[in-house]
Amino acid sequence: MPSSPAMRGEVFAVAVALLVAVCGAAAALPRFAEAPEYRNGEGCPVVAASSAAAAVGVCDPGLVHISMTLDAHYLRGSMAAVYSLLKHASCPESLFFHFLAAAEEGGGGAGEGELRRAVAASFPSLRFEIYVFRAEAVAGLISASVRAALESPLNYARNHLADLLPRCVPRAIYLDSDVLAVDDVRRLWETRLPAAAVVAAPEYCHANFSRYFTPAFWSDPDLGPRVFAGRRRPPCYFNTGVMVIDLRRWRAGNYRQRIERWMEIQKEKRIYELGSLPPFLLVFAGEVEAVDHRWNQHGLGGDNVHGSCRPLHDGPVSLMHWSGKGKPWDRLDVGRPCPLDHTWKSYDLYISGDPAATASPASGPALSSTWPASVFSW
Repeated sequence: MPSSPAMRGEVFAVAVALLVAVCGAAAALPRFAEAPEYRNGEGCPVVAASSAAAAVGVCDPGLVHISMTLDAHYLRGSMAAVYSLLKHASCPESLFFHFLAAAEEGGGGAGEGELRRAVAASFPSLRFEIYVFRAEAVAGLISASVRAALESPLNYARNHLADLLPRCVPRAIYLDSDVLAVDDVRRLWETRLPAAAVVAAPEYCHANFSRYFTPAFWSDPDLGPRVFAGRRRPPCYFNTGVMVIDLRRWRAGNYRQRIERWMEIQKEKRIYELGSLPPFLLVFAGEVEAVDHRWNQHGLGGDNVHGSCRPLHDGPVSLMHWSGKGKPWDRLDVGRPCPLDHTWKSYDLYISGDPAATASPASGPALSSTWPASVFSW
């Protein structure tokens, strides 16, 4: 036993520090329920056993490759997104998920192993791999944005997708963590990419394209309209949270370097305000292969300042996207959900500390895996 008040104080301080460390480690990730298991229907391609997925199986031509970022802050959204994709897939066992996770630094955040265990616990049969993305890969390239969350290095991991994924993977669907699928993702996977296209995504040509860049950009004689001259079509806004990317063409065209060159110019001239989106527009606007708008009903998180409620756009819906400041899990937790947040809640696997607020995903509102997208037509 300590023989003096000073020694007892030191022991108490050490004990408190250890307790905080242990509790912090235990609470690094929230708890999630195990999702129902879904099996392939008739007519699905035969793919290698899931036990081989991390080795030879990832190269199986029958797989649908989906990539998302994975971190502690947005993990709740990622889990719901994966659950929705499996639930509505005609061939769920053919989905292979490629997760991009930030390298663990200084003991902060969740490490790759912790994230892997969390995903495997909720989806025991899921085919997936986690690739570590290191912040130094974009060090010195990120500029201040209108919202701090847009400055996270992990937002730029999609620029490195072709460098991180195995070279046998021909294309990938990139999805943000705040999406929900209500249709079979294979339909998006089968999007035709003509020889001239590297990226396919829903385009929004009614949006004011000029507002994504500063007056300095448009007034610069070496920039402005000249940047987009000679492209296949007039430049239109597209949201980078849902893209089909031909990885082989991306590598061949050195598109990561092209994006990073615009990030370097931004550091010199301040030509945009919105994080990782404008460099994609500068490289791909006017060259994107258009996808039906149903695959990105975006903006459900409201604007980047207030995160106010927004309804769906007119037309059918295959994928809902809470882009913007407001996230459904945050609004639900504080008791101020938007109407569409209740749809997202049906896929939420999060186990809260309040037993009354926790429901098994299987016992929640019935959302049939064969529910037609037209059900969501507004």
